[in-house]
Amino acid sequence: MTVSREVVLLVDGYNMIGAWPELERLKERDFEEARDRLLDMLAEYQGYSGTKVYVVFDAHQVPGPGRTYRQRRLNVIYTKENETADACIERLVGELSGRGRHIYVATSDHVEQRVAFGKGALRISARELLIEIEQNRKCIDDALRRMPDRRNPLDGLLDPGIRLKLERMRRGGEDSDKE
Repeated sequence: MTVSREVVLLVDGYNMIGAWPELERLKERDFEEARDRLLDMLAEYQGYSGTKVYVVFDAHQVPGPGRTYRQRRLNVIYTKENETADACIERLVGELSGRGRHIYVATSDHVEQRVAFGKGALRISARELLIEIEQNRKCIDDALRRMPDRRNPLDGLLDPGIRLKLERMRRGGEDSDKE
C-alpha cells in the first residue's frame, strides 16, 4: 500500500504581492484588495492541486500577539509583534517537517530560500508559483470547456417533433398532431 505524502506550501504573502505584476499594480490602488486577490488565487490553487496552503503576512511592526485564522480554506497567519514573516515561515517549516509532509516555501527572498532549504523545505520562487497557478487556471478552464452543458443533455438528442410535443405538454397544452 502506498501512502501519499501531504504537500504543504508556505507562502510569504507580501513577497508575492510585490513580485506578481497584477498584484503589484493592484496594491498601488488598494493594498487590501491586492491581499484579497492573492488569497483568491491561492485558494483556487489549493482547491485544484490539493496542496495545503499557509499564507504568512508580515505584521512584525504591528503591536499584538499576531493572528491565525482560516479564510477561503487557507491558513492565514499575521505574524506577532517583533516576528518577521521569514522567522514565522522558518518556525513553521520546523513545526511541520517530519510528519510525512513535503514542505515548499514560496518566496523570492534568496536568504529565506536558503534557510528554508537548510531546514528541509523545498523552495519555489514567486515567479515559479505564479506560473504554476496560471497553468492550473488553464487546466480548470479547459476542463470546464470540455464539460457538456448539463442543463438538459437529453434535449439535444430528441427529434425536433418530439421535442415540440413534449414542450407543449410541459406548458399544459394538448398533445396533438393537428397543425
